[in-house]
Amino acid sequence: MKSKSSSGGLVYSTEHGRMCPDCRQPVDACRCQQDSLPSGDGIVRVSRENKGRGGKTVTLVKGVLRDSAGLTALGKQLKNACGSGGTVKDGNIEIQGDHVTTVIATLQKLGFQVKRAGA
Repeated sequence: MKSKSSSGGLVYSTEHGRMCPDCRQPVDACRCQQDSLPSGDGIVRVSRENKGRGGKTVTLVKGVLRDSAGLTALGKQLKNACGSGGTVKDGNIEIQGDHVTTVIATLQKLGFQVKRAGA
């Protein structure tokens, strides 16, 4: 039989949304993960992908070393530059449509080291 403390605690609140299981704060205001940035080699990789998306093409941006708020802000800049929609999922930025060249140019203007990934 599981004890209450081993079940992970509160995961979702109707008032605040997703909750951090460690500090029991909303994910946006999480205290335990604020200092943790994703690790990587510092090179942003941009690719085009359409597998598993019902034939729809997206431009995928991986390897940006920023926290979730920084990724969201960068995603908004890239969506505005492309004139398209998109989202931030699992630490990656997805832009709807084939905008690889526009995204690469925009990221280089912002000072990122960028490589085109894939074919």
